[in-house]
Formats: sequence, C-alpha cells, structure tokens
Amino acid sequence: MRVLILLAALICGLPSFAFARCDLTVPTETVDLGEVRLAYQSVGRERDPALLLIMGLGGQLIHWPDEVVERLCESGFRVIRFDNRDVGLSAWTGAEPSVNLPYEVLRYRLGLPVSAPYGLRDMALDSLRLLDALHVEHAHVLGASMGGMIAQYLADIAPERVLSLTLVMTSSGAQGLPAPSPALLELLARREAPSRDVAIQQQADLLAALGSPDVADDRGQLLEQAARAYDRSFNPEGVQRQMLAILAEPSRVDLLNRLRVPTLVVHGTADPLLPVMHGVHVAAHIKGSELKLIPGLAHRFQEAFKEPLLSAVLPHLMAHRRAEGHVAQL
Repeated sequence: MRVLILLAALICGLPSFAFARCDLTVPTETVDLGEVRLAYQSVGRERDPALLLIMGLGGQLIHWPDEVVERLCESGFRVIRFDNRDVGLSAWTGAEPSVNLPYEVLRYRLGLPVSAPYGLRDMALDSLRLLDALHVEHAHVLGASMGGMIAQYLADIAPERVLSLTLVMTSSGAQGLPAPSPALLELLARREAPSRDVAIQQQADLLAALGSPDVADDRGQLLEQAARAYDRSFNPEGVQRQMLAILAEPSRVDLLNRLRVPTLVVHGTADPLLPVMHGVHVAAHIKGSELKLIPGLAHRFQEAFKEPLLSAVLPHLMAHRRAEGHVAQL
C-alpha cells in the first residue's frame, strides 16, 4: 500500500504530500496548564521539527497568515501556533485586579514603576509548558513583536530546548530607543467599545496605523480582519493586562548579552510602533546573530511583505534544521 501511495504521489506531484501534511483545517485544541488554558493548533507531522510561533500584543493564532503557516509547514516543519494567555480562546484564571491603564501608561511615560498582574517571563513559561504538554523536546522559535520579547525569555530560560530563534519586529526594552507616537499608543490602549461595530472600527483604525506607508490598505479588508478576530474572541481586559506586562518590563539587554542560541533578527524600516533601531539594538546585543532589514515593512503582516518575510526567515530556519540533522521524509 505504501508503494502505491508513493507512486501516486510521484505521478500527481510531490506537492500533494505537502497538501496532505499541511492541513490548515486541523482543529484548534486546548491544554490546561494550571492557572492558564492555552488554545493551540498544530499543523504538520509530529515527527517533523517543531516551529513554535509566538504572537504579539492582543494577537490571536489566526493572525499568523494561513499562507505563511502553510509555506513553513511545506518546508518541513511542524508549525505550532497558539493564543497567548488572556486573548483568543486561551484564558488566564488568576485573580483579575482592576486595571487603570491610563494611569499606568502615565507612570511609564514618567519613568515610574508599572504594576502588572503577570510578566512576559510568565508568558514564556506558558510557551515552555505548551511544548512540554505536546511532548516537544526541542523547537525552533519565532516570535513577533511582544511574541519576540517572550521568545527572548524562552531562549534564556531553556536555551537547550531552542534550536533556533527568530525575532521579528521586536525590541530589547532598553531605555533611550525611539518611542511610538502618542497617537499610536492611544490607539493601542483604546480597547473598550460599546458595541461590536465600534470595536471593529477601532481595530481597523489600529491596523491601518500599524501598516506601511508604502501600501494602500483596503478598508473593507481591514474591517473583515477585525470582524473575524472580534467574532472569535473579544477580551479587552486581557489585552490591557498584556500591555501592562510589556510596560512593566525592565531592559532585557543583559538577557540578550548572554544568549547563545542561533538568532535571526528581522525588522522593517517603516515600523511606526518599534522603529527600526529597536531591531538593530536587539541584534547588536545577541552574539553571532544575523540582522535582516526589510525596506517598507511596518508592524503588520501585510500581503506585500509576506514573500520578503519568508525569504528572510526560511534560509535561517532551513540552515539550522539541517544542522540538527533533520531530513524531510515522505
């Protein structure tokens, strides 16, 4: 039977194998990890090297573009994407203190300590426990924005578990780096909405502000993306707690200086939230890291930049996939 399947694949073309292996319709599952319940999706074969995708502030697993996930899987990876605690279909069951976000943002701007119910290190431990629950001993890790900050902690906590590290549009959290505009911070903090329609309009406004000036966004598409995310989950309090976790962060420069994981840093030259010097600074503090700047890329996975992003990321992943002795199997 295996011979017949192999012959059929050879006649029909090898992409049929990739299609069967990289089924994006696999169900979203959940795993209980104590005070956290994480929703995740595993795309690809369990025997393939794992690639853990860690999303940014307020992002859900659906914000990893399907076509990107599919390409990564077709390249021979088992792609694991998940909702961080407090967003999407994941949950944090700890005590929920009242959050005065404007007050804490003011403290942050004044250089005063910020209070947060949990930190990015806690979220890195969530990622590690998810790998444990899935019996994944080693993984390639790719984090975007806040997810890149979480990935930094993960690589520091368990460097022996991280085959390679890819940090996209992220920061070291060091003082003195260029700050986003107050208007953009206001859009990020604007999470309360009296109705579904207002919430969707607000999210579309934020997506537009995070986009590249080189790309003309279709407002209708932005509204569709916002509606899909809203209808899957709307948890503004959770996003506020995630934001506090970022604002309460100390500089991670010392952490970056001690990392010895093969690392690629990818950043856009038009990032309005974390201007390009954030990526340059991260790469400068990780020994042996590689920096790739993408002209025009802002702080979103826009269609025009999916190929440049894949072209930057895939060679790094494939080089370290081969280095670990992983060979694609039919």
